[in-house]
Amino acid sequence: MSLEPAAGSDALSHALDRAAGSRSVPGNQVIHLVDGPAIFEAALAAIAAARHWIHFDNYIIRADRTGRQFAELLGARARAGVRVRLIADWLGCAGTPRAFWDALRRDGVTIRFFGPLRIMDLGANLVRDHRKIVLADGVRAITGGFCIADEWAGNPARGRQPWRESGVDIRGPVVPMIDLAFAQLWRRLGEPLPPEESAADVAAVGDSMVRPIAGVPGWDRAYRSMDLILAASTERFWVTDAYFVAPRRLYHALIDAARDGVDVRLLVPGSSDLPWVRNLTRIGYRRLLRGGVRIFEWAGPMLHAKTAVADGLWARIGSSNLNPSSLYGNWELDVLVEDAEFASDLEAQFRRDLDRSAEVRLRPLLPVGMVRPMALSIRRTGERPAVHHPGLRERRRRTLVLVRTLVGGARLATFGPLAMTFLLIAALFLLLPRAMALAFGVLFLWIAVAAGVHALRRGGGGPA
Repeated sequence: MSLEPAAGSDALSHALDRAAGSRSVPGNQVIHLVDGPAIFEAALAAIAAARHWIHFDNYIIRADRTGRQFAELLGARARAGVRVRLIADWLGCAGTPRAFWDALRRDGVTIRFFGPLRIMDLGANLVRDHRKIVLADGVRAITGGFCIADEWAGNPARGRQPWRESGVDIRGPVVPMIDLAFAQLWRRLGEPLPPEESAADVAAVGDSMVRPIAGVPGWDRAYRSMDLILAASTERFWVTDAYFVAPRRLYHALIDAARDGVDVRLLVPGSSDLPWVRNLTRIGYRRLLRGGVRIFEWAGPMLHAKTAVADGLWARIGSSNLNPSSLYGNWELDVLVEDAEFASDLEAQFRRDLDRSAEVRLRPLLPVGMVRPMALSIRRTGERPAVHHPGLRERRRRTLVLVRTLVGGARLATFGPLAMTFLLIAALFLLLPRAMALAFGVLFLWIAVAAGVHALRRGGGGPA
């Protein structure tokens, strides 16, 4: 099901073509996958059904129960003669033992690591492959924000719910375009894929228009595409984001839309696996709330989904977080779906998520007219949400966020440690001037040499 194109939609479509670096492809079937168990079920089914090749790319692949489940199936398919290509980010998989990869290679899986540590290329170490893709035979793709780890699978026996995640299962003519994004990164890391590992013609299987957004460092494709959709929204724009530290221009765009009467809502984690990012998110609350944006904090296990839905028609889902690292610096993969039924599904899930969330509001500060975020009030439906029993690591993270916030709010929790760090450095310079001078001399010499190597190696401008 899809809506009739509105006036000006052709101009918006052309603008999105340029911003996203791709065109919208009709004739696809898209299924919204909620949480890790559903995503993993679809991904494992796609791998098991592959007959020719499997292209697999993920930022984090752990050697835990979930990681071993995927590794065993990938290895089995490789032994059966299916060509299995795997890209893993070096930093994201730094904790995965070598034996895990060696076993996959023995089974016949070809593995390439993105971004190993480069001592003399400082900028390259900041760029990561943050994509999450499972592709089978060029006809089926599963993507989203998920990683291959037990946090996304949960553990019902121990009362641990999976991280809140969103993915999408795609079949149809757009899949070869998603596969092309994998092929481009694979070629960047070594020899290109053989010509036969492509599917130029895939029959239409549904009614959804899908536009892949292959994020490349420096091109900010997801950012520009979202900016256009936000500017075109007239009724509602609902965002779910795991690590929301948006650039200033995006903050202003959200506020401008809200002041123009658009129902702008932001759903973010109540607790995070990265507490300092969580505090940076909270610093921006006051400005957004004053501008009319409604903010909700998820009260369940870690919220890791990255979605946006606009006017019941446009829906964006993928790996890009709304922060500078994702929007400017990483290799990412998102899809923009133009389909009323799919958008309605995402909106329904957003409403269900709000039932387990706390809304942040404004209240007067003392007798004057200043405002600050008030205490959180939980909005629930008649159904009681399932109880989540967090593990030790998650309990520690939540305690850290709570204590820091109670002590002095998000701003103090973020900049207080930074101030203490610089105070400690200053004290060391006063107490140990020679040792500190030597240490910083070596540090800046390394930076100077690395910068010189970088300048001599690359003569052209523009993004890599």
